[in-house]
Amino acid sequence: MALHLALSDLHFQPQQHIAFSINNASISLRFRRQLLYWFFYDVGSINASALGVHVHTALKLSKDRAGRLKISNITCNASIARMQAGFSGTLRKVYEFLGLFLTTGMRFVLNQQICPALNHAGLVLLNSLLDTVPVRNPVDEHVGIDYSLLSDPVVTWDTLDMDFRGMFFYQKAENQTLVNKGEQPEIKEMERMVYVAFSEYFFDSAMFSYFQAGVLTMEFQGDQVPKDLEVLLRATFFGSMLMMSPAVVDAPLRMVLQVVTPPRCTIRPMGTTISVSAVLNISLVPAEQPPVQLSSMSMEARLSAKVMLRQKALQVQLDLRRFRIYSKQSALESLALFSLQTPLKTLLQLTVIPIINERTRKGVQIPLPEGMDFTKEVVTNHLGYITVGADLHFSKGLREVIENYRPAQPSKPSPTA
Repeated sequence: MALHLALSDLHFQPQQHIAFSINNASISLRFRRQLLYWFFYDVGSINASALGVHVHTALKLSKDRAGRLKISNITCNASIARMQAGFSGTLRKVYEFLGLFLTTGMRFVLNQQICPALNHAGLVLLNSLLDTVPVRNPVDEHVGIDYSLLSDPVVTWDTLDMDFRGMFFYQKAENQTLVNKGEQPEIKEMERMVYVAFSEYFFDSAMFSYFQAGVLTMEFQGDQVPKDLEVLLRATFFGSMLMMSPAVVDAPLRMVLQVVTPPRCTIRPMGTTISVSAVLNISLVPAEQPPVQLSSMSMEARLSAKVMLRQKALQVQLDLRRFRIYSKQSALESLALFSLQTPLKTLLQLTVIPIINERTRKGVQIPLPEGMDFTKEVVTNHLGYITVGADLHFSKGLREVIENYRPAQPSKPSPTA
């Protein structure tokens, strides 16, 4: 069987439908005939053509209980204008004489099969493709992300709008999430096929989840501390070290940088920044003795964040913009720490920031069905959110993906004697 499309159209249909129309198509059918009439054997073929095929199908989109996009219902109308058939074989003349009755019956049977076939393609095969879209998946061993739909899709004549949760969560405390107080992003661009908006809440929930996991801590000890910085630190805290024993004074330095509150993201048309508050504890670590703390200083940093999209992965690259350290004990102690400002900033730029960027290089996957990728990506900053526009590229054929995820047919029980 072969389907020849003269004119087909896929378009949006408010409020929740995608409509697919086929006009003036044709269907070619070929049957091989092998019949036994009592003592007479009939062999031949039937070449039939259905002309003027018109089909209109509307797929209703909705979210299921898991928040996944699904085709929940299909309405279908199909008609065939006329049917032609050619016969060959032993009883060709007989079939040509009965051709009107045969083609009328074939037209009726074929007309009854079009919509059930489309219903199966939509409710079973296309839904199996939608099952490949990630909804609630782990990002790494600490944090997961929730892309479930918050409501049914909204369809206009020009757009298909879907509202995703877009929230990270700590895998050991999935119910302890950050409250979304941000404004709803508004997408007005129309130049690309797809636009995805990421609000400040998207990034805040990620940093909140990693803060809950306790991984926003970094430690430098011994050879990990640059020599020039170690000399400067020992000179700065020389007064505190005078009364210590030689075993403690000569002990390795340890620096522990710990974020004390969840970092916050601020998105403006001029760029994206992340504000971080941390504590830097500096201590000596003598062998087989408890650490001796030299100082505990507060640190505030502002990082610029460059958001990029590579295929399906959203990536963030950080750079240190502003940095200051101070003491909560007294203004005099803060003044004494001023000499450490530049070397500590250099440590952050050359050591800490590259480690963070290496960890974020993998990025976070954007929910797309298998076999589809983004191309011609454009990232635009707005007040409170970022939009990523892109065109869609099919890296795999739709038939190939559907065949890979086609639901297995239930096996028939073998007959028993």
